[in-house]
Amino acid sequence: MPELNKANRQTCDVDIRILKTMAPYLFFDTANVTTAGVSASSVYAMAKGSRRIAFQDPLTGTMTIEAQVYPFKLFALLSDGKIESNAVIATKETIQGGEGTLTIKPKKGTVKAGTVFVFPEGQYGDETAMIKGTFAEGTFTAEGITADKKYDVGYMVAKESDVKRISFNNKQVPPDYFITMKTLDKNEEGLLTPFIMTAYKASIQRNFELSFSSEGDPASVSLSFDLLESKDGDILDLVEDTSDDEE
Repeated sequence: MPELNKANRQTCDVDIRILKTMAPYLFFDTANVTTAGVSASSVYAMAKGSRRIAFQDPLTGTMTIEAQVYPFKLFALLSDGKIESNAVIATKETIQGGEGTLTIKPKKGTVKAGTVFVFPEGQYGDETAMIKGTFAEGTFTAEGITADKKYDVGYMVAKESDVKRISFNNKQVPPDYFITMKTLDKNEEGLLTPFIMTAYKASIQRNFELSFSSEGDPASVSLSFDLLESKDGDILDLVEDTSDDEE
């Protein structure tokens, strides 16, 4: 039976595993665009100004994932793959005054000492209007604070639970990953066949940009990986799985 032509109009599900252990890291099935490709430039031996013999340079390749719906863990690929459960968060709120005191108690977390700054309502950030006082055990005490006025307060909250944090710095080194991208091809008779791309050693490119807007399309995230040669000399496989076709 002759082989039928196939076409594709479906993005890939992405299975990402830590190369060192092959332990699953993230199964990602909400990408809008997934790509994989390799290239190799050539140099030529010339004869009388014409290319006569070609020499191919080693293969280089990339994989990309572009998504608008994604888990927070996706960003950890750009760091060391770890997610911490603590964070320090800048907070601003308007608080009703008391007689010489303000009660500053976040719902969760603790206020970091030395980070409380109080201003009359509407004058937040105006150093000339800043109210000097002392803060201890959730209470800010200062002369001039009255119960009939509100105050803008800025402070830092340290949280040890209910938060996730991914750190980006030069100490966090991303591991290499083993990545499988799986999609479905359709042939001319309508039969769906799995088409699989396997990257044996993928290294994340540590460049990304987050852009948020109140207009236009929802925010999109794009991640790219360099495809390296594994210890066995493998870079990228393309696999057509016809096992179901034979049943």
